[in-house]
Amino acid sequence: MVLLVVATASDPASIGPAAAFLAMPGWSPGPPIPEGMESFTNGNVRLLKHERSIVAEDDLDRRWQEATGEAVSEVIFLSKHTAVSNRPALTVHPIGVPHLREDETPPQGGRPGWAAVPDPRIGPWFRLMQKVAADQGLVPEFEITLEATHHGPLTSTPTMFVEINS
Repeated sequence: MVLLVVATASDPASIGPAAAFLAMPGWSPGPPIPEGMESFTNGNVRLLKHERSIVAEDDLDRRWQEATGEAVSEVIFLSKHTAVSNRPALTVHPIGVPHLREDETPPQGGRPGWAAVPDPRIGPWFRLMQKVAADQGLVPEFEITLEATHHGPLTSTPTMFVEINS
C-alpha cells in the first residue's frame, strides 16, 4: 500500500511543499498517470501533481489504484488555507461536508452529508505543527489550528488536508 500526497501546480502553498519534498533524496519519476498528471515515487510514498482545483479531484485514491495497480492507504492533500481573518495559519483537517443536507450544493466539492475517514495522522501532525511553529518563532503570528471538516474532494481512504497561509 502507498501513501498518496497530492499537490496542485496552480496553488503556491501546495506546490511549494511538494517541491521541498522532491528536493529530498530518493525521489524518482513515477508511473504515467492519465489526465495530464505527473507522479513521483519515494519508498511507499507517491506524490501526484496536477493543474486542477484540489477540492474537485474526486476519487484520486481509486483513480491511482486503477492507473497503477497500487492500493492507497491514505491521502494527504497540500493546500492553501483561506480565512476571513487573513491571519497566517497552519492547519490540518479531515474532509467532507457532513453538515449539509442532501438538497444543498457543497460550495467547495464533496457530497452533502458525507465525510471521509479521517487520517489517523491528523492528531500527531497537529501536535508536531504546534511544536515546530513554537520552536521556529511562528507563534503568535501564525495560528496553528485543527479545522472542522468543510469541503471535498471525495475519497475512499483515510484523508487529511495540510494547509498553510491565509
